[in-house]
Amino acid sequence: MIPGSGVNHHAVPFALTEEFVAVYRMHPLIPDELEIRSHTSDALIGTVPTEDALARNANRLISDGTRIQDLFYSFGVSHPGAVTLRNFPQFLRRFLKTDADGRQTYVDLATVDVLRDRERGVPRYNQFRRLLHKPPVRTFEELTPNKVWARELRDVYNDDIERVDAMVGMYAEPPPEGFGFSDTAFRIFILMASRRLKSDRFFAADFTPEVYTRVGLEWINDNNMRSVLIRHYPELTPFLQHQRNAFAPWPRRT
Repeated sequence: MIPGSGVNHHAVPFALTEEFVAVYRMHPLIPDELEIRSHTSDALIGTVPTEDALARNANRLISDGTRIQDLFYSFGVSHPGAVTLRNFPQFLRRFLKTDADGRQTYVDLATVDVLRDRERGVPRYNQFRRLLHKPPVRTFEELTPNKVWARELRDVYNDDIERVDAMVGMYAEPPPEGFGFSDTAFRIFILMASRRLKSDRFFAADFTPEVYTRVGLEWINDNNMRSVLIRHYPELTPFLQHQRNAFAPWPRRT
Protein backbone atom coordinates (compact mmCIF):
# COMPACT_ATOMS: atom_id res chain seq x y z
CA MET A 1 0.00 0.00 0.00
CA ILE A 2 1.40 3.39 -1.00
CA PRO A 3 -0.59 5.64 1.42
CA GLY A 4 1.54 6.24 4.48
CA SER A 5 4.43 4.12 3.17
CA GLY A 6 6.89 7.04 3.01
CA VAL A 7 8.26 9.27 0.27
CA ASN A 8 10.60 7.72 -2.28
CA HIS A 9 11.90 9.71 -5.26
CA HIS A 10 13.68 6.63 -6.63
CA ALA A 11 17.10 8.28 -6.59
CA VAL A 12 16.13 11.27 -8.75
CA PRO A 13 14.32 14.58 -8.15
CA PHE A 14 10.67 13.90 -8.88
CA ALA A 15 9.71 14.49 -12.48
CA LEU A 16 7.50 12.90 -15.09
CA THR A 17 9.83 11.20 -17.55
CA GLU A 18 9.93 11.79 -21.30
CA GLU A 19 8.77 8.20 -21.68
CA PHE A 20 5.61 9.00 -19.71
CA VAL A 21 4.94 12.07 -21.84
CA ALA A 22 5.49 9.92 -24.93
CA VAL A 23 2.84 7.35 -23.96
CA TYR A 24 0.37 9.92 -22.66
CA ARG A 25 -0.87 10.71 -26.16
CA MET A 26 -4.60 10.30 -25.65
CA HIS A 27 -5.93 12.77 -28.20
CA PRO A 28 -7.96 10.11 -30.09
CA LEU A 29 -10.18 9.96 -27.00
CA ILE A 30 -11.51 13.41 -27.91
CA PRO A 31 -14.42 13.65 -30.37
CA ASP A 32 -14.61 16.39 -32.98
CA GLU A 33 -18.14 17.22 -31.82
CA LEU A 34 -19.93 17.14 -28.48
CA GLU A 35 -23.52 15.96 -28.27
CA ILE A 36 -25.45 17.88 -25.62
CA ARG A 37 -28.40 15.85 -24.31
CA SER A 38 -31.15 16.50 -21.78
CA HIS A 39 -30.72 14.64 -18.51
CA THR A 40 -34.51 14.48 -18.16
CA SER A 41 -35.30 12.88 -21.53
CA ASP A 42 -32.00 12.03 -23.31
CA ALA A 43 -33.24 14.24 -26.15
CA LEU A 44 -30.51 15.80 -28.27
CA ILE A 45 -30.33 19.50 -27.40
CA GLY A 46 -27.62 20.29 -29.89
CA THR A 47 -24.19 19.47 -31.27
CA VAL A 48 -21.19 21.66 -30.50
CA PRO A 49 -17.80 21.51 -32.23
CA THR A 50 -15.30 20.54 -29.55
CA GLU A 51 -13.02 23.43 -30.46
CA ASP A 52 -15.88 25.82 -29.61
CA ALA A 53 -16.01 24.41 -26.07
CA LEU A 54 -12.32 24.73 -25.17
CA ALA A 55 -10.57 27.14 -22.81
CA ARG A 56 -12.36 30.49 -22.66
CA ASN A 57 -15.08 29.23 -24.97
CA ALA A 58 -16.23 26.72 -22.35
CA ASN A 59 -18.23 29.36 -20.49
CA ARG A 60 -20.39 29.86 -23.57
CA LEU A 61 -22.06 26.49 -23.03
CA ILE A 62 -23.40 27.74 -19.70
CA SER A 63 -24.01 31.35 -20.67
CA ASP A 64 -26.02 30.17 -23.70
CA GLY A 65 -28.49 28.51 -21.33
CA THR A 66 -27.29 24.92 -21.23
CA ARG A 67 -27.81 23.46 -17.76
CA ILE A 68 -24.76 22.07 -16.00
CA GLN A 69 -26.75 18.90 -15.22
CA ASP A 70 -27.26 18.38 -18.94
CA LEU A 71 -23.55 18.83 -19.60
CA PHE A 72 -22.52 16.30 -16.96
CA TYR A 73 -25.14 13.86 -18.23
CA SER A 74 -23.95 14.36 -21.81
CA PHE A 75 -20.34 13.71 -20.85
CA GLY A 76 -21.37 10.73 -18.72
CA VAL A 77 -23.25 8.89 -21.48
CA SER A 78 -20.68 9.66 -24.17
CA HIS A 79 -18.11 7.03 -25.05
CA PRO A 80 -14.52 8.13 -25.71
CA GLY A 81 -12.81 7.51 -29.01
CA ALA A 82 -10.46 4.56 -29.46
CA VAL A 83 -6.76 5.23 -28.92
CA THR A 84 -5.74 3.92 -32.31
CA LEU A 85 -4.55 4.96 -35.74
CA ARG A 86 -6.86 6.87 -38.07
CA ASN A 87 -8.73 8.40 -35.15
CA PHE A 88 -6.93 11.68 -34.38
CA PRO A 89 -9.40 14.58 -33.92
CA GLN A 90 -9.51 16.62 -37.09
CA PHE A 91 -9.81 19.93 -35.23
CA LEU A 92 -6.45 19.24 -33.56
CA ARG A 93 -4.85 18.79 -36.98
CA ARG A 94 -5.48 22.50 -37.56
CA PHE A 95 -5.74 23.92 -34.06
CA LEU A 96 -5.68 27.69 -33.59
CA LYS A 97 -3.36 28.28 -30.63
CA THR A 98 -3.37 31.64 -28.82
CA ASP A 99 -0.16 32.62 -27.03
CA ALA A 100 0.03 34.73 -23.86
CA ASP A 101 0.72 37.84 -25.96
CA GLY A 102 -2.39 37.21 -28.05
CA ARG A 103 -0.54 35.95 -31.12
CA GLN A 104 -2.37 33.15 -32.90
CA THR A 105 -0.84 30.32 -34.87
CA TYR A 106 -2.20 27.13 -36.39
CA VAL A 107 -0.77 23.87 -35.04
CA ASP A 108 -0.99 20.33 -36.39
CA LEU A 109 -0.84 18.55 -33.06
CA ALA A 110 -0.55 15.08 -34.62
CA THR A 111 2.69 16.16 -36.30
CA VAL A 112 3.91 17.97 -33.20
CA ASP A 113 3.45 14.85 -31.05
CA VAL A 114 5.71 12.81 -33.33
CA LEU A 115 8.31 15.56 -33.63
CA ARG A 116 8.45 16.10 -29.87
CA ASP A 117 9.40 12.47 -29.29
CA ARG A 118 12.09 12.61 -31.97
CA GLU A 119 13.56 15.89 -30.72
CA ARG A 120 13.62 14.71 -27.11
CA GLY A 121 15.34 11.43 -27.87
CA VAL A 122 12.45 9.10 -27.14
CA PRO A 123 13.37 5.73 -28.71
CA ARG A 124 11.48 4.47 -31.73
CA TYR A 125 8.77 1.89 -31.08
CA ASN A 126 10.85 -1.30 -31.31
CA GLN A 127 13.70 0.07 -29.21
CA PHE A 128 11.13 1.36 -26.73
CA ARG A 129 9.85 -2.22 -26.39
CA ARG A 130 13.36 -3.62 -25.99
CA LEU A 131 14.07 -1.22 -23.14
CA LEU A 132 10.89 -2.48 -21.46
CA HIS A 133 12.18 -6.06 -21.89
CA LYS A 134 9.48 -6.76 -24.46
CA PRO A 135 10.30 -8.50 -27.76
CA PRO A 136 10.45 -6.21 -30.80
CA VAL A 137 7.98 -6.77 -33.61
CA ARG A 138 9.55 -8.22 -36.74
CA THR A 139 7.06 -7.16 -39.41
CA PHE A 140 4.37 -4.58 -39.97
CA GLU A 141 1.82 -7.42 -40.03
CA GLU A 142 2.98 -8.44 -36.56
CA LEU A 143 2.59 -4.85 -35.39
CA THR A 144 -1.05 -4.61 -36.47
CA PRO A 145 -3.60 -7.14 -37.75
CA ASN A 146 -5.13 -4.38 -39.90
CA LYS A 147 -3.80 -5.16 -43.38
CA VAL A 148 -4.47 -1.66 -44.69
CA TRP A 149 -2.57 -0.06 -41.81
CA ALA A 150 0.31 -2.51 -42.21
CA ARG A 151 0.60 -1.61 -45.89
CA GLU A 152 0.39 2.12 -45.20
CA LEU A 153 2.97 1.96 -42.38
CA ARG A 154 5.35 -0.02 -44.57
CA ASP A 155 5.06 2.71 -47.20
CA VAL A 156 5.51 5.59 -44.73
CA TYR A 157 8.54 4.02 -43.03
CA ASN A 158 10.14 2.73 -46.24
CA ASP A 159 9.70 -0.92 -45.22
CA ASP A 160 11.86 -0.44 -42.11
CA ILE A 161 10.04 -1.62 -38.98
CA GLU A 162 12.79 -0.12 -36.80
CA ARG A 163 11.86 3.40 -37.94
CA VAL A 164 8.29 3.29 -36.63
CA ASP A 165 7.80 6.09 -34.10
CA ALA A 166 6.86 5.19 -30.53
CA MET A 167 3.45 6.88 -30.61
CA VAL A 168 2.56 5.46 -34.03
CA GLY A 169 3.53 1.95 -32.97
CA MET A 170 1.51 2.13 -29.76
CA TYR A 171 -1.55 3.37 -31.69
CA ALA A 172 -1.16 0.49 -34.15
CA GLU A 173 -0.58 -2.17 -31.47
CA PRO A 174 -3.81 -4.01 -30.55
CA PRO A 175 -4.59 -3.43 -26.85
CA PRO A 176 -5.18 -6.41 -24.54
CA GLU A 177 -8.81 -7.36 -23.98
CA GLY A 178 -10.48 -4.80 -21.72
CA PHE A 179 -7.67 -2.24 -22.13
CA GLY A 180 -8.10 1.22 -23.61
CA PHE A 181 -4.53 1.43 -24.87
CA SER A 182 -1.57 -0.78 -25.74
CA ASP A 183 0.31 -3.05 -23.37
CA THR A 184 3.51 -1.17 -24.24
CA ALA A 185 2.00 2.10 -23.02
CA PHE A 186 0.54 0.39 -19.95
CA ARG A 187 4.03 -0.64 -18.77
CA ILE A 188 4.97 3.03 -18.43
CA PHE A 189 1.62 4.10 -16.98
CA ILE A 190 1.66 1.58 -14.15
CA LEU A 191 5.24 2.48 -13.23
CA MET A 192 4.74 6.25 -13.30
CA ALA A 193 1.41 6.10 -11.45
CA SER A 194 3.04 4.51 -8.43
CA ARG A 195 6.15 6.70 -8.56
CA ARG A 196 4.06 9.86 -8.81
CA LEU A 197 2.18 8.86 -5.66
CA LYS A 198 5.37 7.83 -3.86
CA SER A 199 6.84 11.27 -4.58
CA ASP A 200 3.88 13.11 -3.05
CA ARG A 201 4.47 13.59 0.66
CA PHE A 202 0.82 14.42 1.26
CA PHE A 203 -0.05 10.91 0.10
CA ALA A 204 3.02 8.82 0.88
CA ALA A 205 4.17 10.24 4.24
CA ASP A 206 1.73 12.82 5.59
CA PHE A 207 -1.50 10.93 4.90
CA THR A 208 -2.20 10.95 8.63
CA PRO A 209 -4.83 12.30 11.07
CA GLU A 210 -2.24 14.77 12.36
CA VAL A 211 -2.08 16.44 8.94
CA TYR A 212 -5.58 15.84 7.51
CA THR A 213 -7.51 15.40 10.80
CA ARG A 214 -9.63 12.30 11.32
CA VAL A 215 -12.65 13.98 9.77
CA GLY A 216 -10.57 14.96 6.75
CA LEU A 217 -9.39 11.39 6.21
CA GLU A 218 -12.96 10.14 6.44
CA TRP A 219 -14.02 12.64 3.78
CA ILE A 220 -11.25 11.43 1.48
CA ASN A 221 -11.88 7.75 2.10
CA ASP A 222 -15.68 7.91 1.95
CA ASN A 223 -16.06 10.09 -1.16
CA ASN A 224 -15.33 9.80 -4.84
CA MET A 225 -16.33 11.51 -8.09
CA ARG A 226 -19.69 9.74 -7.99
CA SER A 227 -20.62 11.02 -4.53
CA VAL A 228 -19.37 14.54 -5.32
CA LEU A 229 -21.58 14.76 -8.41
CA ILE A 230 -24.64 13.42 -6.61
CA ARG A 231 -24.12 15.78 -3.68
CA HIS A 232 -23.96 18.85 -5.93
CA TYR A 233 -26.45 17.69 -8.56
CA PRO A 234 -29.02 15.29 -7.02
CA GLU A 235 -30.79 15.14 -10.39
CA LEU A 236 -27.95 12.88 -11.59
CA THR A 237 -28.66 10.25 -8.91
CA PRO A 238 -30.63 7.90 -11.22
CA PHE A 239 -27.60 7.55 -13.50
CA LEU A 240 -24.93 7.29 -10.82
CA GLN A 241 -26.45 5.48 -7.87
CA HIS A 242 -25.48 2.05 -9.22
CA GLN A 243 -22.23 3.14 -10.86
CA ARG A 244 -19.04 1.92 -9.21
CA ASN A 245 -16.97 4.37 -11.27
CA ALA A 246 -18.27 7.76 -12.39
CA PHE A 247 -15.76 7.76 -15.25
CA ALA A 248 -17.28 4.64 -16.85
CA PRO A 249 -20.13 5.29 -19.33
CA TRP A 250 -23.40 6.03 -17.52
CA PRO A 251 -26.74 4.38 -18.28
CA ARG A 252 -28.88 6.56 -20.51
CA ARG A 253 -32.26 7.99 -19.64
CA THR A 254 -34.99 5.76 -21.02
